[in-house]
Amino acid sequence: MYNDIIELHKDGMDSALAHLEKESKKLRTGRANPALVEALEIDNYGAPTPIKQIANISVPEARQLLVQPWDKSSLEAVEKAIKDADLGANLSNDGIAVRLTFPPMTEENRIDLAKVLGTKAEEARVGVRTAREDAWKEIQKEEKDGNISEDEKFTGKDALQEVVDEYNGKIEEMKKKKEEDIMTI
Repeated sequence: MYNDIIELHKDGMDSALAHLEKESKKLRTGRANPALVEALEIDNYGAPTPIKQIANISVPEARQLLVQPWDKSSLEAVEKAIKDADLGANLSNDGIAVRLTFPPMTEENRIDLAKVLGTKAEEARVGVRTAREDAWKEIQKEEKDGNISEDEKFTGKDALQEVVDEYNGKIEEMKKKKEEDIMTI
């Protein structure tokens, strides 16, 4: 019975992990990454549209992104969205594409990004804890309603904690890997 409850709340834990992964991709490492601009939205014929849906984003060099809209009339809107995002890159528009050149990262920038990553990882851990609390409340309710015994309740609590520890380990692993990327020169 408690296994069903735990499985049900794993979705919340999975979404916390997915959110951390998505957010960590937006953090700049020493290399240019298309995820830095993919989600930026532009006004495309009156509808807000992510850049990745209207342009090809490539990495011609390690510290450079090339954003080439399929419709040349949206080039200025793409350039404006990237400027407004203030990514710390030098922009150039050659009439066909927008080229972003990122300056080399300083040690101070790397340390700041590592702190931001730590904050994002803590947000993911909070998401896991929230899912754990919800599952624990349901397990307690099942015991109170007489659907499971007190022993099963505590067995469920132990099983729930194992799952939480597993997810926290994944978060820590993800954080360490990204931190390594950020700190590598």
